Amino acid sequence: MTDKADDRSSAVPKGRLSRLGRFGRLAAGTAGEALSNTVQALAKGERLDASRLILTPSNAKRMADELAHLRGAAMKMGQMLSMDSGDLLPPELSDVLARLRESARPMPPHQLKRVLTQNWGPNWLSRFERFEPRPMAAASIGQVHRAKTKDGRDLAIKVQYPGVRDSIDSDVDNLASLIALSGLAPKGLDLKPILQEVKRQLKDEADYAREGEKMSQFRDWLAGSDSFATPELAADLTTANVLAMSYLPGDPIETLTDALPSERNRVMAELANLTLREVFEFGAIQSDPNFANYRYQPDTGRVGLLDFGAVQDIPDTIQSAGQRLLHAGLSGDPAGREQALTALGYLSDETPPDQRALVLELTELALTPLFSAEPYDFDASALVEPLREGGFRLRAMGYAQTPEPMAVFIQRKVAGLYLLGAKLDARLDIRALLERHI
Repeated sequence: MTDKADDRSSAVPKGRLSRLGRFGRLAAGTAGEALSNTVQALAKGERLDASRLILTPSNAKRMADELAHLRGAAMKMGQMLSMDSGDLLPPELSDVLARLRESARPMPPHQLKRVLTQNWGPNWLSRFERFEPRPMAAASIGQVHRAKTKDGRDLAIKVQYPGVRDSIDSDVDNLASLIALSGLAPKGLDLKPILQEVKRQLKDEADYAREGEKMSQFRDWLAGSDSFATPELAADLTTANVLAMSYLPGDPIETLTDALPSERNRVMAELANLTLREVFEFGAIQSDPNFANYRYQPDTGRVGLLDFGAVQDIPDTIQSAGQRLLHAGLSGDPAGREQALTALGYLSDETPPDQRALVLELTELALTPLFSAEPYDFDASALVEPLREGGFRLRAMGYAQTPEPMAVFIQRKVAGLYLLGAKLDARLDIRALLERHI
């Protein structure tokens, strides 16, 4: 291992005060531009819209750049926000934040060495025939290195950025304050349960020993599968901050766009079926919809599954409510849909009639693929824009329901699969697939 740094590397701010300082500069810059925009709007006699004055493209870029530098929970929440932005952000701003879903900056070699020495001891390099200092991937919580041990194992080593776990609570709180400042959250919306769930999930993701256990669990569930490949845990090299696993070859899942339609459709069906198995059979779901978590192996036709840090156990109550919702969708039962949505937290006795009607309308729209007698064409679908516009209308009405956090995570996973289906121009008989599971 050499000390040659990646050209894009930057040290991860570790201490609470240094990270708070970065948030402070971000808030000051954002507020300064908002003040300038307010003065200009008043001078022109324009109607003031707080969110539009604050959430300008330049402020969105400022936020994306700063969160990318901080990495950790701050960047992860930014990624979540960009994935869910259809209900929150104007499209032009969500495009800027989408950059956070791309590869992060790696940490410099001296930080990497320090982390590995703390976890493996001072002579850690003697255990390897080869350790690549340049990461093959860098994300919000850690970066991944290729390595080969002296006993011949070809490994992928995920190394967590220093200070990530200790900064989760403060990062989430600070970013929540920025969200409140920006006017993103509807008035009356209780963010506390959502933020607590986000903190819990991020702490789970930052525990690499836990991720190793979940990876092994999925490997057991999918043992003998002709459709999926999962890494094997290298337990002797895994700690809370370092996750070692067998290297899983494969191409980006997006390369399937060049494959035959039959192969694209087959892979999409396998991924959709896996999600249903996760929800209704395993009782645990990999809740991160990032495309980078899938690798296609053209020689075997299998999909390699990566990143099990976001695996979440699904409560029985959410499983049963999800089943009721899908049953109601398949059978055309409006009352059943309403009951299921109430159990999932999207509706309550206090939901105003106009908001209730719109939630039910959007749910029926989202369930449209269940009514198709033909395989559903993801690319030709006209669902995305009406659902996005419906989200804006709900927000404008002051919709402030707090859904069950797990329901939101499952919704994100399904939305990610939908985007992948559109990317692959896939067609899928969704109704037939669901009938196998519920």
